[in-house]
Amino acid sequence: MDDVVIGIDASTTAVKAIAFARNGAELFQARETYPLSNPAPGHFEQDAEHWWAALLAALKQVAGKVGGSRVVAISIAHQRETFTLIDAAGKPLIPAILWLDERARPQVARLSAELGREAIRDWSGKPPDPTPALYALAWLAEHRPQALGQAAALVDVHGFFVHRLTGRLVTSTASADPLGLLDIKTGAWHPRLVEAAGLRPEHLPELVGPGEICGGLSEIIASATGLKAGTPIIAGAGDGQAMGLGMGVHGPGKSYLSLGSGVVSGSYSGTVTTSDAFRTLVSPTGSGFMLETVLRSGMQLVDWIVRTTGAPSAAILEKAAMELPAGSDGLLVMPYWAGVMSPYWDGAARGAIVGLSLDHEPRHLFRAVLEGIAFEQAIATDAMEAQTGKAEAMIAAGGGTNSTLLMRIMASVLERPLSVSPVNEAAALGAAMLAASAIGWFGSPEDAAKAMAAPPARQVDPVEALVPVYRARKAIYRDLYHATRDIHARLGAA
Repeated sequence: MDDVVIGIDASTTAVKAIAFARNGAELFQARETYPLSNPAPGHFEQDAEHWWAALLAALKQVAGKVGGSRVVAISIAHQRETFTLIDAAGKPLIPAILWLDERARPQVARLSAELGREAIRDWSGKPPDPTPALYALAWLAEHRPQALGQAAALVDVHGFFVHRLTGRLVTSTASADPLGLLDIKTGAWHPRLVEAAGLRPEHLPELVGPGEICGGLSEIIASATGLKAGTPIIAGAGDGQAMGLGMGVHGPGKSYLSLGSGVVSGSYSGTVTTSDAFRTLVSPTGSGFMLETVLRSGMQLVDWIVRTTGAPSAAILEKAAMELPAGSDGLLVMPYWAGVMSPYWDGAARGAIVGLSLDHEPRHLFRAVLEGIAFEQAIATDAMEAQTGKAEAMIAAGGGTNSTLLMRIMASVLERPLSVSPVNEAAALGAAMLAASAIGWFGSPEDAAKAMAAPPARQVDPVEALVPVYRARKAIYRDLYHATRDIHARLGAA
């Protein structure tokens, strides 16, 4: 029987272990969930042991289904910025602090003042924001110094898994980079950022490039899962970068757009460049960089509208909204229900609904939200492409691609066709591509992506009549944040 590789996607809610064939076909998927804790406002945590139990169970299922002897390599994609501290035996000392966590906003302000906001951005590639682990680590140094004092190592999800699977304390540069502790130019730990986090050099895992071998599967874990001892564990990447690779975005000329609970887009850059308009990340191929924009409130706003208006379903609202003209009869929505990352990096920002009248109905709000998401993405894309040049192709994935209206609006606002990826598990596929390259199936991760990425399922073209209408409204939308910023700040202080 043909050999297979396993791509792991350890997301915020579950571990998925997926067996892929050489052509990128998904052969079997095992999914194991774990809980999320919210012990205090703005605090989001998980027990890393839950990740580990889920991973073992998922790997055992895949090995049982496809045959452990067929699995020739495993690689890992995972929720980014999430981390824990472990002791010398690899036991977690604290609940893992997630990328969702916002407890460290005071540390963002303090470190920005002490080190310089632009310096942090240019060193790490990430404008100061609570998402990178740098700030939560600084919070731990202030509030739980004993945990840092007892820690043998800091590990991201990738590093935690590799340590448990192989016994080696190793992680990928494309996994560690989102922590905010790497020098984006060199791919090494940045001494000033490590110090600012309250860490010592000996706390830090060894770094290897994505697609390199981290170690072999230990005898104990092989016995527990049914896999072969010594199976290579390949350095992967954060889920965002891995998702782009799984969608076939690995070099100039293409960009990806993930329409999930949040909206994430990325473009390849051959050279390092930093800006408030995007985050700069290590490329999942190990060559070049990915420029990324994030809108925290994406399709979760659709769920919010359905709940808030009491509508029977999103499908019913969408059907009614399709009958409305572009512009939602004068309604404009700024979708900052969860603050804003790029380009303003303002956690205090809040959503705005402008232009309401007695004539407006839930269907107007539904359409205006979709338009606001598209305007926000267009501004983000303009900023990215000012650095990279306009992408010849933009590939979309995620639940939002199932919305006919959103895709029609998005293509018209972006003024370009959108290809829709048929891959549901792009992050795991991206990890599998790295595994396939590492064991010699292909000459490089780029070659693996060309061979294993599925062709687009369909293409959504701009609606010619909508383009000039949305172009004019985008110009108005561009000023909306600045017009409301002071109001939000005053309300937050009151």
